[in-house]
Order: sequence, then C-alpha cells, then structure tokens
Amino acid sequence: MLKLYGFKKVNAMARGNTRDLRILWALEEMQMPFKLEGIDHPAHELNTEAYRKLNPFQQIPVIDDDGVVLSESGAILIYLAKKSGKLIPSDFASESQVVRWCFVATNSLEIPLMNILMIDWTKDDGCKKYREFLVGWANHHLSNLEHWLEGRQYVATDSFTIADILMSHVLAVIQDESLLQPYNNVRNYLNRCLVRPAWKHTIDSYYKNVEAG
Repeated sequence: MLKLYGFKKVNAMARGNTRDLRILWALEEMQMPFKLEGIDHPAHELNTEAYRKLNPFQQIPVIDDDGVVLSESGAILIYLAKKSGKLIPSDFASESQVVRWCFVATNSLEIPLMNILMIDWTKDDGCKKYREFLVGWANHHLSNLEHWLEGRQYVATDSFTIADILMSHVLAVIQDESLLQPYNNVRNYLNRCLVRPAWKHTIDSYYKNVEAG
C-alpha cells in the first residue's frame, strides 16, 4: 500500500500550512487508499539517517509506493495523478499545461509569498525594505494571475486538476489580506478551490490528527 510520510506533530506556527496537506488533499480527491506514516517534527524525526535515505533534504512530504520513493509535493502530485488517471488530462498537450501550472505555482508564486510569510513570522523589522521588494514581486505575479483567471474557473484546464491543488495551497499561505484584496479573480478562484468537500475533509482531519508542538 502507498505510504505517505506526513506530520503527526509540528510546530504551532506551521500547523495548517505544511506541504503534506497537498498530498492528503489529492488522495482524498482521488479516493486512493494509503497509510500515513506520522512524523514528529519537534522530536527531530526528520533528522535521522533512515529518513534522509527517503529525502536527502529531510522534508515532508515523501511517498513510498511499493518501493517508488518520491519527495517534493509537485513531483508527488504528478506521479499520483498519472497513476490514478485523475486530476490530470489524458491527452499530452493538456497534461503539459497542468505540469506547466504546477511549476508556476511552486516557483513563480510560492517563492515571494513564502518569503513574506517567513518575514512576518519572525517579526524582524530589519527586513522592512526586503519585505517591500517581495510584496512588489508578489503583486507582479498576482496581477498577471488575475488577468489569466479572467473567464476561467480553474488555472490549467476547464476542470479541477493537481495544478489547482498546488496553486490554491500556495495562495492560501497569504496571511496579509492586503495582498489579495485587489485581485477579485484570484480571491474567487481560491474560494472556489477551498470549498471543495475533499479539501474540507482533508483540513478537518489534519487538525484532528496533527498536534501542535
């Protein structure tokens, strides 16, 4: 059976924002059976030789599918989608658009947004100018995404795909509401993704099973 290495305990600040949620959401959408191997982050269970063999960067998530071991949430989602035949089109051209937007989410959008989040977590006033630069960078990409989403329900195809899991989870890390306020299409898109029953079930189960440490 597919094993997913995800958190069973994580520091309180990160709880609810961890990348194993992307895989848990996809598995719920796909209705794929799996076994969760819970990792205690505060107890340093990521920092072992055994875990380093699964992921040399000692991060969550990782899957082990009968010996096929993968890390990186984007790579895992593509693998699961192609294996299940769900949340990704069967034709090569449309599949390539989904892969394209997976990379957009985890590269163009996630880098500035995660950096802003980390600065806000640390409350380091010395990073004010750097934060302003990151906000400008984020707004540039959010503005372009706003135009792209005009008249579109989802980001890569007409149907919900793994690209939407990645994109909406990246956008959901935004805690400074002023960043999203100007972008109606982006906000509506995010809400459209996060009202899906599979996401609601996933996040509810996560909070029941993942302790804050």
